[in-house]
Parts: sequence; C-alpha cells; structure tokens
Amino acid sequence: MTNESKSHMEPLVQWHEGLSVGIQEIDEQHKVLVNLLNELHVAIHQHHGRAASIATLERLADYTKTHFTVEESLMRILGYPDYENHKQHHEVLISDLESFQQRVAAGDAITFELLHFLRNWLTHHIQEGDQRYSSFFLQRGAQPKWQKKNWLDRFWSEIAG
Repeated sequence: MTNESKSHMEPLVQWHEGLSVGIQEIDEQHKVLVNLLNELHVAIHQHHGRAASIATLERLADYTKTHFTVEESLMRILGYPDYENHKQHHEVLISDLESFQQRVAAGDAITFELLHFLRNWLTHHIQEGDQRYSSFFLQRGAQPKWQKKNWLDRFWSEIAG
C-alpha cells in the first residue's frame, strides 16, 4: 500500500442516516463511537504502533461505557419498557471489550477480528436495539434536535479524546 493510498483509506464504518435514531444528542454520541472505531482501524492498518492502538481501544471502551450510561439513564428516567434487555446487551459488549483489552494487555495483537466484531456489533445495535427506543423517547418528550448549539456538542466530542 502506498503512502497516498493509506491517507485515502476508506473508513471501517461510514456514518449514514440509517444509523440515526432521530435524537441529535444520541446521534452525536454514536458518531463519536464511529469515529473512534475508524481511528482504531487506521491505527492498525497504518501500523501506528501497539501503544497507539491500545490507547485508541481504551478511549473507545471508555467512551462506550459513558454512552451506555447516558442511554440507560434516559431509559430509566423515561420508563422504557425494554430497559433490562437493552442493558443486558450493553453489559455483554462491555464484557467482550474488557476481554479483548485483557488479551491485548497480555500480548495479543489488536486484530481485524476485533475491528469487524465492533463494527458489526455497533451498526447492528444502533439499527436494531437503539432504533426501538427512539420513538418511545420522542413520545416521552425527548427533543430530536438541540435548540441551539451548546456545551454538550463540544462535550461529547471532547470526551472522546
């Protein structure tokens, strides 16, 4: 692969409207997750080094936990009926991520298996599980768009890294 082709590498996940849940705050968080996953993809493909890849994986895991906390808080506050099932899906991913992190810390390489697992999990979870709560949240008063650009816009981007 030439340096020119490396700099024009296709993202692992391309954000598209099919990933939108129709609630800007959650969509912005999902975009950060997509960007972190793409950053990890680039780090592995372009051989940025083990330490850089591990740091990106750690940021992805930390941000995922933060995002799940937000989603689960909204579910509890709004009385989402499928909360327990959705929370269980979150817990499985966190467990899988922690297992991958332990394997990497023990010397395993960050592989394309991990990238593809995360891509498939993220896109499936957003398009299936998260889409299900969207209309419920909106019916319960969640705002689809921020009324004005505010500190949350910067917060969700800056917390990722």
